[in-house]
Amino acid sequence: TDLILPEYPPAVYRKLPRSCDSRAQGGIVALSEVACSRDTADPNELLLSPKEDSMKMSVCVHENRKSRASTGSMNIYLFHKSSYADSVLMHLNSLRQQRLFTDVLLHAGSRSFPCHRAVLAACSRYFEAMFSGGLRESQASEVDFRDSLHPEVLELLLDYAYSSRVVINEENAESLLEAGDMLEFQDIRDACAEFLERNLHPSNCLGMLLLSDAHQCIKLSELSWGMCLSNFPTICKTEDFLQLPKDMVVQLLSHEELETEDERLVYEAALNWINYDLEKRHCHLAELLRTVRLALLPAIFLMENVSTEELINAQPKSKELVDEAIRCKLKILQNDWRG
Repeated sequence: TDLILPEYPPAVYRKLPRSCDSRAQGGIVALSEVACSRDTADPNELLLSPKEDSMKMSVCVHENRKSRASTGSMNIYLFHKSSYADSVLMHLNSLRQQRLFTDVLLHAGSRSFPCHRAVLAACSRYFEAMFSGGLRESQASEVDFRDSLHPEVLELLLDYAYSSRVVINEENAESLLEAGDMLEFQDIRDACAEFLERNLHPSNCLGMLLLSDAHQCIKLSELSWGMCLSNFPTICKTEDFLQLPKDMVVQLLSHEELETEDERLVYEAALNWINYDLEKRHCHLAELLRTVRLALLPAIFLMENVSTEELINAQPKSKELVDEAIRCKLKILQNDWRG
């Protein structure tokens, strides 16, 4: 039998899927019947806004397209835009310069730098630990380095963080290495160390030795040691040598690979280092004299210069070392004369 519809104006009828109401023949029902059937429908569906309804439809359309497009074969296209990372960094840098979405302010010297925590944490383990830990700085909106970091050096590090590029030269390499190590920009530290390795010279090898030792730059340290040992006659007369810490002087003077044709240079270097700051260093005289092959000094020099040195004679341990060297030298001379 045909469904008899009440007399409603045409505007109140609508098309619906047949599954919505089994009584609807031809897919047409009255809105009054739809309202009745929706009494048991999901309330959330009744409250969908036009935008949400559109999104729900998009999901359905996507699922239908997936089913329609599937052929059962592996048909994959991987899209990769090689310039994407640079493009994102460039835009982040632009946002930083405009102070948009920045959430932390770094201070160094008299300058301030607005930044994004996420960017800093992504390229520095130092900042990652600072912002993610329970320290006060993790919640603070400002971080003040005061005078522990030069503003120009911090600016270079931030430029690298937002661009992946930094210009390293002879003027900034050492400071950048120190700051990179301090703030754990490992790539910057390693790049500066590599730059300094290529520019190593007898005139700077002592400074590089100290720098590499302080910041655990292994390769730079090895190259610096090698250059110091092979250029000892030159470096022992420099201000840098006189400013070396005691342990490093002892290690250098006692090294088996120290290149010198005259042991007098080693003795004079030891004495010069002591006299550079006599008040604080005179107590190290005996330890430094042990690094000198005293018995290899020329006999006349040993007798007339070393044994008469007031500084040595004022310290029993130092005098004993020299006396022992003299006895050893005399035995050598006697053996040579008998031979």
